[in-house]
Amino acid sequence: MKKHLQHPIFSVILKLAAEQNVQVFAIGGFVRDLFLDRPSKDIDIVVIGNGISFAERVAQKLHVKLAVFKNFGTASLKYKDLEIEFVGARKESYRLDSRKPIVENGTLEDDQKRRDFTINALAISLHPDTYGQLLDPFNGIADLEQKLIRTPLNPIETFSDDPLRMLRAIRFASQLNFKIDDIAVKAIVENAHRIGIISQERITDELNKIILSTKPSIGFNYLFDTGLLHKIFPLMTALYGVDYIDGKGHKDNFYHTLQVLDNICDTTDDLWLRWAAILHDIAKPATKRFEPGHGWTFHGHEDKGARMVPKIFTQLKLPLNEKMKFVQKMVQLHLRPIVLAQSIVTDSAVRRLLFEAGEDIESLMLLCKADITTKNEYKVKKYRQNFELVQQKLKDVEERDNMRNWQPPVTGIDIMALFGIKEGREVGIIKNQIREAILEGEIPNEREAAINYTIKKGEEIGLKVVGKD
Repeated sequence: MKKHLQHPIFSVILKLAAEQNVQVFAIGGFVRDLFLDRPSKDIDIVVIGNGISFAERVAQKLHVKLAVFKNFGTASLKYKDLEIEFVGARKESYRLDSRKPIVENGTLEDDQKRRDFTINALAISLHPDTYGQLLDPFNGIADLEQKLIRTPLNPIETFSDDPLRMLRAIRFASQLNFKIDDIAVKAIVENAHRIGIISQERITDELNKIILSTKPSIGFNYLFDTGLLHKIFPLMTALYGVDYIDGKGHKDNFYHTLQVLDNICDTTDDLWLRWAAILHDIAKPATKRFEPGHGWTFHGHEDKGARMVPKIFTQLKLPLNEKMKFVQKMVQLHLRPIVLAQSIVTDSAVRRLLFEAGEDIESLMLLCKADITTKNEYKVKKYRQNFELVQQKLKDVEERDNMRNWQPPVTGIDIMALFGIKEGREVGIIKNQIREAILEGEIPNEREAAINYTIKKGEEIGLKVVGKD
């Protein structure tokens, strides 16, 4: 293991451990990631004794600032490319109504027992007598090899003590493409109700990490199968299932959504575009209707879904800023490119799409491509060919008409000056007429043409020109 301890921080810790004759260990995710060959910028250091006091000596040696959190018994510092946290070895006990432990000083074994998973209980000695020695009391290395998430102690107690660990288990399974131990899965099912003592911010943080994993459907399938998703995001579970009438059924929108999410993860790391994939069909349960002779419909689910986004973001404690508005826009427009791809693509339809999507048009096209989940190869090929035509048309119209982030060539101020009128209904009418004329291709997106059109429309409603630049 010594070959993995070449960073200068380890030589400083080694020297201080020798001087003070203190047992010190690297533990947790840093050690786990060494064996997984994953980059890690965070190191957890456990000291048998006073972790804060030891951290203060390290900070003095490195001439860096130390952040001390006495309430938690921890201290952290940044050095070069790493963030290092120090803590004294401890053992913990819990009350039923809180995930905050009662903490006492303990041994390394006590500290390893309190870890959430065996793969996070691995420790490496940083004391000169045993430098580089691996301590693996719960067979974490074997679990890494078997790609298994397992708890050091009884999982029922582990998850009941700190229910956030249930989400962490699922998050690690999703991030690492690991399987959760069957006994642990059963324990999550039994303790799913305990998630209620966890703050929404903590839940959403883990949910976002699942969404940012390479294949989020792994995590969401675990969330659904264990009943956790029903507790933390019931609107999404409402997508599950297929109804049949007269032998006609619709697709299972839950699994369709997971496929769209996985698809979009192949093309983007953007968390908010991934959220758009999750929410694009969120209103289908509310808009589901059966039309005799036709089948199942979900008319208006994009409009209703867009209206649902702010409430969902509020409940999940997601940001209510431009990120929420972006997701709302994606949900609102997600059918538009598909409709274009299914029909003759007119310039006016493309202009309208560019006008409404603006700078987010590429993101919208990624979402729409991800939304193709049919197993019919002919349909997939046809959709993709049509999408290529739509994208070329978007490019051509944008280059010619400059519709992206459209600003009107004639403003309300221009209209008031032109006719010598005050702000009012007439100004709004003419502005809308100019926009529609440009979108429909009646006039080019140019100022002179728009001015002439404005004069014409103004005269039609009895206005007279009093000034023209």
